[in-house]
Amino acid sequence: MPSASTEQLGDRRRPWWMSAVCYEVYVRSFADSDGSGEGDLAGVREHLDHLEWLGVDALWLCPFYPSPMVDSGYDVADFCDVDPRFGSLQEFDRLLADAHARGIRVLVDWVPNHSSDQHPWFLDARSGRDAEHRDWYYWRDEPTNWRSAIDLGSTWTLDEDTEQYYLHFFLPQQPDLNWTNPRVVEAMHDTLRFWLARGVDGFRIDSVQCLGKDLTFSDNDRSLAGEPINSFNDQPETHELLRDIRALVERENPEAVLVGEVNLRREASIVQYYGHGDELNLTFNFPPLDAPWDPIVWRSIIAEIEHRLGPADAWPVWTLANHDNSRVRTRYGGSLDRARAAIVLLFTLRGTVFVYQGEELGLCDVDLRRSAWRDPGGRDGSRGPIPWTREAPHGWTGNTPWLPFSPDSGAHSVQAQRDDPDSILHLTRRLIRLRSGSTALRYGSWTELDITRGVLGFRRELDDERFVCLINFTDSVRDVPLDGQWEVHIDSRAFRGEAALEPYDGRVRPEQALVLAPATAAGREQTDVHGARSA
Repeated sequence: MPSASTEQLGDRRRPWWMSAVCYEVYVRSFADSDGSGEGDLAGVREHLDHLEWLGVDALWLCPFYPSPMVDSGYDVADFCDVDPRFGSLQEFDRLLADAHARGIRVLVDWVPNHSSDQHPWFLDARSGRDAEHRDWYYWRDEPTNWRSAIDLGSTWTLDEDTEQYYLHFFLPQQPDLNWTNPRVVEAMHDTLRFWLARGVDGFRIDSVQCLGKDLTFSDNDRSLAGEPINSFNDQPETHELLRDIRALVERENPEAVLVGEVNLRREASIVQYYGHGDELNLTFNFPPLDAPWDPIVWRSIIAEIEHRLGPADAWPVWTLANHDNSRVRTRYGGSLDRARAAIVLLFTLRGTVFVYQGEELGLCDVDLRRSAWRDPGGRDGSRGPIPWTREAPHGWTGNTPWLPFSPDSGAHSVQAQRDDPDSILHLTRRLIRLRSGSTALRYGSWTELDITRGVLGFRRELDDERFVCLINFTDSVRDVPLDGQWEVHIDSRAFRGEAALEPYDGRVRPEQALVLAPATAAGREQTDVHGARSA
C-alpha cells in the first residue's frame, strides 16, 4: 500500500488525493501484452515504470469488466470480474500489487447507473413481468419524450416479449438500474466491497447525476428540444444514495477516494455533489474540456470554480482531456506550443490534477471516417494506441491495433521523447516534480493578476512560498512587468537546464507559459505583484 496517506500542513491533515496527480488509463489503448491488438491489464503492469518515472501518484483504470463492448466497456455484464480480453482477476491483483510497490494508488471505474443488457440481472428481468429481477430496472407501458445520450434516440425501448418499455439514459444495451429498490442498492454496495477488499484506493463513479430519477416520468420540454436527459437529470434522491455510498467506503477504507463524473456543466449544480463533506470527495470539472484557446474564457472558468467551490470547502479537479473528448492539441488547432502551455496551466491551478494518457506526449486525435468508427458516439479520436517506440508498430506487436495511431506517432512516442529533454514529456515530468515539491502549488491560494491583455496571470502562495504563472494566449510577444526580481522555473517552450535558473526579462513569448518564483529568499518575503486580486 502506498505510504503518506495524509500530509500534515500546519494544524490540518490533508488526504493524499488533494495533492495527487492522477493518470487516466484507457486500458484498451494503453499497452498490449499478448499481441491481440487490444491493450490489457498485463500491458499496464509492464509499463508502470513509465508512470513511476513520470511521477504520478495514482492511476484510474477505465472499465475492464466483462462486457459486450457496445459502449467501450461501460455496458457492464459483471461488476466483479475481468473481461478475458483484458486479463483476469489474478492479473488485476498483480497490477495492483506492483503499482502499490511503486507508491502508485489505483482507482477503478464504477458504473452504478446501468448494466449491460447481457447482465444476468437484466436477462432475468426481461424473462417475464413476474421475474425475480424485474423491478431491478424501470419498466413502463408507455414511453415519455426523454432523449438518450450518445444517439439521442428515445430513452425507452420496447421489450416485445413482455410488452413493456425499459428505461436507458444511454444506449438500449445499457438498461438503467432501479436505485429505489433496496436489493439493487445492496447488490451494488457489494460490488464496492468486492473491489475495496482487493485493495483498490478509490473509484471514479460514472454518470453520478443519473442515479436518482424523476419517478413521475413526465414529459420534459428540454427533451422536446432534443437535449439528452442525462445532461440535466439532477434529482435530490441522488444525494441520499451518495451519502450511503460514502459511508460504506469510509468504513471499508477511510483513505479511499470517490471521484464523480457529474456531467451537468454547471458548477452551481456540481458543487452540491460534495454534500457537506459526506458525498463525493471530488467531482470532475468539465468546462475546460470545451474551452477554446482564449484567456477570457479560461479566466471565467477558473474564477467560477474558485467562486463556487471555495466557500463550500470543496476541492477542485482539473483535467484537459479524457476518453470521451478530443485531445488538447487537436482542440487547439494542432499547435504543440498551445498544448505545452496548456499543460503548464493544468499543473499550476489549485486542485487535484488528472492527466489523460497520451497528453504527456502531445498526441493528436486519430482521424477516422465515420464508416470506421468503433464507438457509437464517434469518440474514437482520443482513444488511439499509445506509441511506445519510434519505429512502427510502436511497441504493439502481433495483430494490428484496434484503432490506428495518431499522426506522427514515431516522433511523439515515449522512446523518442525520453531521449529529448526539450520534449513535452519531459516538460510534464518537470511540472510534476515542481508541484510535488511545493506546498504552494499543491495547496496554496489562487489569486488572479491584473496584467497585460491576452495574458492570463495568477499567483499561487502559501506562507512564504510564492509562484507567479503567466500564459500568453496570443501570437505575439507581450510585455508583462512585475515588481522585484523573478526567476523562470518552468518555460513551456524551452528547457535550459536545472543548474542555473534564468532571470525573468519581463516578456512572455507567443503561446508561452512561464512559472516564476522570486529570485532570492528576501524577494519571497518582500516582492509583490501589482494589481493582484483574490478570487
